Amino acid sequence: MKHMFRRYNVLLKKHPFATNAVTTGILLGTGDVLAQFLFPQSPDQPFDYYRNLRAIVYGALIFAPVGDKWYKLLNTKIVWPGGGKNERTKSTILRVMADQLVFAPFIGIPLYYSAMTILENRQPFVENIVTKFETSWWTTLKGNWLVWPIFQFANFYLIPVEFRLMAVNVISIGWNTYLSYVMHNTK
Repeated sequence: MKHMFRRYNVLLKKHPFATNAVTTGILLGTGDVLAQFLFPQSPDQPFDYYRNLRAIVYGALIFAPVGDKWYKLLNTKIVWPGGGKNERTKSTILRVMADQLVFAPFIGIPLYYSAMTILENRQPFVENIVTKFETSWWTTLKGNWLVWPIFQFANFYLIPVEFRLMAVNVISIGWNTYLSYVMHNTK
C-alpha cells in the first residue's frame, strides 16, 4: 500500500491532470458498477457497459478537471481574513460552506445530471435535464448534506490540496453509487 501511495504521488506530481482523470474515471465507474449490481431496475437487468463507460468518461473528462480546479481555488481564495487565532479552522469552515452552499447545489449536482443526460443522448436535452432537476435535485442535495460537510471539513483541514480530489474520489465510491442510482431510477 505504501508503494502504491508513493507511486501515485510521483504520478500526481509529474502528470497531475492525467493522474486525476484516470483515478476519478475509475472511481466513478466503480460507483456505477456497484449501483448496477446493488440496485438493478429489474431482477434480470443485464450489466450496461455503455452506462458504465459514460460514468468513467464523466469522471475522467468532466469532473476531474472541475474538481481539481475547485479544490485549488478554495485553498487559495477562501481564507479567513486577517489571519489570527484559529485561522486554519475558520478558513476550513469557510471552505466547507463554499463547497456545500455553492459548489454542490449550483455546480456539482447540476453538472452531473446535465452531463449524464447529454452523454446518454436523452433528447430533448433541455427538457430531460429540467425534469431530472425537478425530480432529483433537492433529494440529491439533502443526501449530499448528510455525507459531505463532515468529510470535507476533515479533507480541507487535514489533507494537502494536491490529494483532496483523490480523498473525495475514494469516499465518492459510495456517493457515486447513490448518484448513479438516482440518475437511472425510473420509479
